[in-house]
Amino acid sequence: MSRVLKLVADRGSTAPALQAPTPAGIATGGREDAASPGIRWFADLPGFGLRHYLSGRQAYVIQTRMSGRKRMITLGSTALLTEPEARRLARHALLRAQTGENPAEDRRTALGSPEFAVFLDEYWRRSERRWKPTTRRTQGVYRRRYLDGAFEGQYVDQISQADVLRWFNRTTETAGPGGANRVYAILNAMFVRAEAWGYRPEGSNPCPGIRLNRRRKMERFLSVQELRQLGEALEAERATYPVHTAAVMLILFTSCRSSEILGLRWSDIQGRKLHLRDSKTGPRTVWLGTEGRAVIDGIVRRRTVEWVFFNWAAGRPIGRLDPYWARIRERTGFSTLRLHDLRHTYASHAASLSETLPTIGKLLGHREVRSTAIYTHLDDSDVRLAAQGLDGAIAAMIGGDMQRSREGLAH
Repeated sequence: MSRVLKLVADRGSTAPALQAPTPAGIATGGREDAASPGIRWFADLPGFGLRHYLSGRQAYVIQTRMSGRKRMITLGSTALLTEPEARRLARHALLRAQTGENPAEDRRTALGSPEFAVFLDEYWRRSERRWKPTTRRTQGVYRRRYLDGAFEGQYVDQISQADVLRWFNRTTETAGPGGANRVYAILNAMFVRAEAWGYRPEGSNPCPGIRLNRRRKMERFLSVQELRQLGEALEAERATYPVHTAAVMLILFTSCRSSEILGLRWSDIQGRKLHLRDSKTGPRTVWLGTEGRAVIDGIVRRRTVEWVFFNWAAGRPIGRLDPYWARIRERTGFSTLRLHDLRHTYASHAASLSETLPTIGKLLGHREVRSTAIYTHLDDSDVRLAAQGLDGAIAAMIGGDMQRSREGLAH
């Protein structure tokens, strides 16, 4: 028995058999109100109407006064309610409104709108199986810190934009501006699903309209002189940390993210191509230039180890480059330089060499059009030639003999 039928039964009525919803644009004996476009009101039950959305969805609504204000409440979709059920629910709700009660409770009973905590569990259960492992871990941290316990005691359809704004301001204080923006994106996606699952009326997402925190501009790229300084620092650390040095050089020559490089296995390398299994934008191919291929050739390979960048002292793959990068920053004096800035360096010098934005976007592995520019179609030869020219140009800027294939970079 549905929640609506149970409500009717509890009031001593017998629910009618299910029937097809009223055809679009028709409400028996109804009229369309110019003040409420898309709604046809039933003449025999004032305040009760049928709303038609542009998407084709239909929902029964009531309009009444509460505390001196006119309010419209959605009773439920025609996919869930028959007209007789909606009429009974409307009569009961309108009567409650006349006695000063809140008819929204009837709607909540009809839709089964859950409390936020229950909805959060359901959203996670239905969504996380589609997330990548790294995304699942990151989202899990955000949930534990900033979503668990949020909107305590509130039903999903009760949460207003003012509630979201208060939550967002609190989250900004604890997570910082960037962290709050990222958790907001999760919450917004949740409310989109709440509408799709019938827990909120269509178009009622309370997140749009919240002004996000301004992002600090952290992008930095190295000049030719600074690249020479970086090259000297890498050369100085190469004897002590050959594998770490090779990893950073490959990041510089390919513009890959550090996680993409550190996750490389020997089976991912085929000639001049790296096949990334789990990049930020999904599996993709990265073309190697001469210098990038020389870095690979200079790394000692042992048949018993599948990982390219392996920490022999610790007996496991290198998981992070932060301690090594701290040494590089100390040597160069670039105290704020991030490993990620090597990607900006690659892109900036690509642009200075007159590479087109679509080509740069392809080299960086951008999936979204807005990440770089409006892409044109590129075949592999365009990207391969660009990669060949760029890593050679960067090697020349760093200076010194970058052809490590003969002497063995990681020996």
